[in-house]
Amino acid sequence: MNEKLKEKIHESLSSVLPITAIVLVLSVTVIPMEIGTLSLFLTGAFSLIVGMGFFQLGAEMAMTPLGQGVGSRLVKTGNFLLIGMVSLLMGIIITISEPDLQVLANQVAAIPNQVLIWTVAAGVGVFLVMAVLRILLHISLANMLMIFYIFLFLLSFFSPSSFTAVAFDSGGVTTGPMTVPFIMALGVGLSAARSDKNSASDSFGLVSLCSVGPIMTVLLLGIFYHPTEAIYTPVEITPVFVTSDVARQFLQAFPHYTREVLFSMLPVMAVFILFQIITRYYSKHQVLKMCVGFLYTIIGLVLFLTGVNIGFAPVGNLLGSGIAAGAFKWLLAPLGIVIGYYIVKAEPAVQILNVQVEELTSGNISRQMMNAALSIGVAGAVALSMLRVLTGINIYWVIIPGYLLSLVLSRYVSPVFVGIAFDSGGVASGPMTSTFLLPMAMGACTAIGGNVVTDAFGIVALVALAPLIMIQLMGLIYAQKQKAVSLPAEQLSDDIVIDFEEGSE
Repeated sequence: MNEKLKEKIHESLSSVLPITAIVLVLSVTVIPMEIGTLSLFLTGAFSLIVGMGFFQLGAEMAMTPLGQGVGSRLVKTGNFLLIGMVSLLMGIIITISEPDLQVLANQVAAIPNQVLIWTVAAGVGVFLVMAVLRILLHISLANMLMIFYIFLFLLSFFSPSSFTAVAFDSGGVTTGPMTVPFIMALGVGLSAARSDKNSASDSFGLVSLCSVGPIMTVLLLGIFYHPTEAIYTPVEITPVFVTSDVARQFLQAFPHYTREVLFSMLPVMAVFILFQIITRYYSKHQVLKMCVGFLYTIIGLVLFLTGVNIGFAPVGNLLGSGIAAGAFKWLLAPLGIVIGYYIVKAEPAVQILNVQVEELTSGNISRQMMNAALSIGVAGAVALSMLRVLTGINIYWVIIPGYLLSLVLSRYVSPVFVGIAFDSGGVASGPMTSTFLLPMAMGACTAIGGNVVTDAFGIVALVALAPLIMIQLMGLIYAQKQKAVSLPAEQLSDDIVIDFEEGSE
């Protein structure tokens, strides 16, 4: 086996093993499961581990070089109109390619799927243009985020209340494993070609601005369509009696997810082919390597999506309903802390982000620091989400103070940490959240007779909110430590820029 692939699979194993162990412990203590259901879960975990390994290596070999290449070539043209048009097109293509967007479209049944998908894609495309122009025109990310989020909250008051949680969930869902590697790499390419004092810090922030677009468009759709409710599809557990039934479930699902992933990847590969024909940017060796990377990405996404949808989603729903229906419903919050702490490590795009952050900051912000901050933040977010399920607290009581705090922090934190923090929000709320935590919240909400649309939805939004606060708090702590050793906090950006520019040479 390829040594690099073996390393990635080993990293995936360490990420997925804790959440698997938690479910196994619960299955023999609080929530007994049928052997068939547990077999589906364990098979899904295996598929998840191998899939994450393939995906991470594939993204590293193909998606990242493609994004960096497109970004650097765009800057060198100096044509703002061309840059804007290409950015808009790439934002739409990469969003339509996002598998998680299909999940969102199925949940919002009051709006036709294709209308929602294309409108959300257009929102991401428009905001990707704004994010690219921000880098080129040296506009403050903190100022842009402040303006956009104030507008979002004002807009949300005119949208149906049942769509508030769904809309904010959409911001995290649509920045998933397909969009994040490419968009982050695009930012790196743009800023590297610019090569000035603030280029490194400005390379972050594209994902955060692209997360605003879906929220805005779903709120606008809610206003435009005047729907009475956002309907969801309950998770069903297929009966499994023998081991061959487990194999049959996965074999039957593979063609569906293969078609879905191929449909997602074809536009991206078309962009790669067109870009190479026009620019001859990559050598023959690089082209061959990237083709292998695309193949790895396809294999990884098929295995990953099959594992989480067939093995993890039903078990998440079962855990939530089983705990909420029994005498131990109070366990939902502490259990949410434990699951939230470990589940963010299993998000494939999180590892891509952490590696890029470590490389761009030359180790000043390590993967371990990022993992710790994200895990603590998401643990608190999931616990709050479970409390919302139990109490029916309106999501406004959490997201308004949360975003106010994060926006206030952005005025006092280095721009590097602001960009990383808001990017992390979109990255942390990926397919593991939408296919395990969301079904878990839905199951719990159904068991206690709550309103699934208003009380269970919103968990993705809270998971996306947590890193905004935690990463910026980490930035404040980092600045205080630098002051303690007589290094000005402002030097962080300069240090990163120097290391970044030396690395790019």
